Amino acid sequence: MLIFAIESSCDETACAIVKDGREVLSNVVFSQIKTHQKFGGVVPEVAAREHLESIGPVIKETFSQAQIKPDKIDSFASTVGPGLVGCLLVGMNAAKTLSLVHNKPFIGVNHLHAHVCANFLDSDLEPPFVCLLVSGGHTQVIFVKDYNKQEIAASTIDDAVGEVYDKVARLMGLPYPGGIMLDKLAQEGNPHAFKLPEAKVNWDEFSFSGLKTALLRLTQSFEGKEMPVRDICASFQERVSDTLIKKTLNIADKFNCKTIVCAGGVAANSELRKKLFALNEKGYKTYAPKMKYCTDNAAMVGSCAYFNPIICDNSLELEVFSRG
Repeated sequence: MLIFAIESSCDETACAIVKDGREVLSNVVFSQIKTHQKFGGVVPEVAAREHLESIGPVIKETFSQAQIKPDKIDSFASTVGPGLVGCLLVGMNAAKTLSLVHNKPFIGVNHLHAHVCANFLDSDLEPPFVCLLVSGGHTQVIFVKDYNKQEIAASTIDDAVGEVYDKVARLMGLPYPGGIMLDKLAQEGNPHAFKLPEAKVNWDEFSFSGLKTALLRLTQSFEGKEMPVRDICASFQERVSDTLIKKTLNIADKFNCKTIVCAGGVAANSELRKKLFALNEKGYKTYAPKMKYCTDNAAMVGSCAYFNPIICDNSLELEVFSRG
């Protein structure tokens, strides 16, 4: 089955053609990072206008790269939520239009499920497994019982980990998107330079607001002095990655599951990937998407449309939603 997928939930206009949920035939991403850098974050109205301008050329390039004509596509899919409503509407309406013009089904996809399905791309991964989903908007541990059966086992009670990365980066004056730069600087610092707090919460909860406050106080303590930015970044990253892996491991053991995967934008983080793959030495089997499939992309949407679509009697009646 060939699925043409569109992702436009935030600030990437992306299209892809995916075969049988695993083989990526083309994957095109137009990023708006440069547009939003001057604002220090994504401006929804600006992002929606950028999607409108770029969606046509991105669709054209996706078909061109795969050397496939639209009439060969079996289904058209798009992310319908969660995300920025104006941005989601651009992608969904484009996919629905293509489905009507070519008389093919439209498939709606949940953005979070799509991140999980990124692990199926170019991979032999099969359920059951435990997935650590970490992004700018979400921090969850999900027990994936089957391709279309998922149970949230743990989630954050305040900030998402990607959100904390960007806020801490801003405290140190790093440019947007701060999480990427923080990761680079952390690799040059001492991860044990500063002892940072770990939240005392229930086994099925994450909390990062206290850590964020601790970093605020730490950076303020260097007022008038040179701030050891690399050591602060490394200490912060050590605390976050250790917390994420430790809690995920506990939940995997609770479900008696030896397969652990990571997904979402923060799955590209160097220290998190290092700690995840180190679990292989302890008898676990671990997976993480290729770097290009960690951040928002349409290939993961095409995989999700195949393995875990949103079921609806009339899919053309599906509407977008902002929260999930």
